[in-house]
Amino acid sequence: MPVFEGGGLLRKAFPDHWSFLLGELALYSLLVLILTGVWLTLFFKPEMTEVVYDGSYTPLHGVQMSAAFDSTLQISFDVRGGLLLRQTHHWAALVFLAAIGVHLLRIFFTGAFRRPRELNWVIGVTLFVLALAEGFAGYSLPDDLLSGTGMRIAQGIMLSLPVVGTYVSMFVFGAEFPGEDIITRLYVLHVLLLPGALIALVTLHLILVFHLKHTQWREPGRTRRNAVGKPFFPQFTASSGGLSLMVFGLLTVLGGLAQINPVWAYGPYRPDLVSTGAQPDWYVGFLEGALRLVPPWETNIAGHTLMWNVLLPAVVLPGLLFTVLYAYPFVEQRLTGEWQQEQHLCDRPRERPVRTGLGVAGITFYAVLLVAGGNDVVALAFRISVNTLTWVLRVALVVAPVLAFMVTRRLCHALLRAESERLREGVSTGDVRQTVEGAYESEHRPVGEFRPGAPRPALTPPGRRPGARTGTPAPERPGTAPQDR
Repeated sequence: MPVFEGGGLLRKAFPDHWSFLLGELALYSLLVLILTGVWLTLFFKPEMTEVVYDGSYTPLHGVQMSAAFDSTLQISFDVRGGLLLRQTHHWAALVFLAAIGVHLLRIFFTGAFRRPRELNWVIGVTLFVLALAEGFAGYSLPDDLLSGTGMRIAQGIMLSLPVVGTYVSMFVFGAEFPGEDIITRLYVLHVLLLPGALIALVTLHLILVFHLKHTQWREPGRTRRNAVGKPFFPQFTASSGGLSLMVFGLLTVLGGLAQINPVWAYGPYRPDLVSTGAQPDWYVGFLEGALRLVPPWETNIAGHTLMWNVLLPAVVLPGLLFTVLYAYPFVEQRLTGEWQQEQHLCDRPRERPVRTGLGVAGITFYAVLLVAGGNDVVALAFRISVNTLTWVLRVALVVAPVLAFMVTRRLCHALLRAESERLREGVSTGDVRQTVEGAYESEHRPVGEFRPGAPRPALTPPGRRPGARTGTPAPERPGTAPQDR
């Protein structure tokens, strides 16, 4: 494969490594969302006026429901290809959010958020926040019993806001819950405002990627001043186009074979009913888990009731989480002093034990909350007490991230020591020979295969001056990483 080092738009170099395709997965999932979403808008009615169902789904004949739910059933059962496209749309939303999340993790663990890419990190986190809001709005539009339960929880979160909670709720719903305007307002958000913001930010993100060039793994010939990889045209466009077809095909297969969100099984929303075993989509599962883990704490101050069991997990926790995500690149660079120069080479996670430990601790924290979001389902499946499981998860929420950080940091140091020893002594051949003293030792051969970013032996022989022209030296070998990095 030819290697290019920049030079014009069509010859712009893109790294040839699978981890750099995660952002493209998000982009192509967004394209599927837009295409299927435009088609769905032709048949969906964003209205809450009551109608009596008389469509093809016999079990709901004669049932009163909103026009939104009625049109969702018509799309699913009476419009040719409607169920396929509706389910493809839902699967694309899940993959879109998952791809953004994993892409952000890749950027975090490799340090690709450092100067001059801080703005792109901020854009990425903002895209994730907007995608969460977009997903929740779309999930709520059918006005079925499951999504209506989620809207009721959302209204409870609004009411937990001190002093202004009731005003916020009335403003959003237009009346006492559930009102008659919420579906229409969510529809405007879902098909106009949020998609417009997403497309604008994605465009800005791509412009910055082209302008700043990609980060790349450290290898001989790769420096902070160049970018080595496949040219944009034709190699990169061909492989990226193939990936787009794979994403389109896989999402279509999922939409046709894997049932998701069968709203007809839940029925229309009624304020006096709650769906049993209600579980939201995975991307808001951590909020559900946080709500279930916080004890029922309340405080009365000057005639106002502070509902800590809702305010803390649903308002304070997400606010702190995204504040930390926005601020992390700037804080780390200040602490390490790396803000003074541009960083274009990726770190391997093991080379930054503290950052990697913090990332794994955050993933562990999220995983505990996600499990807690389905504590009733887990307790029923394993036939254990839901109260006991809740207390176990409360303890795990505090203890597990700390343990994950400590274990990850020690593992990173151990991997670096093993790698340094492997470079120094070579790879065992499996042969054993006897020395003249009578001792036995295994034979080793020099390391010949290297993973992306892995250190390599220096090309300059011992005793030669550093400036000797003996080839392109590799970055110096990492030893045990400093404890504060």
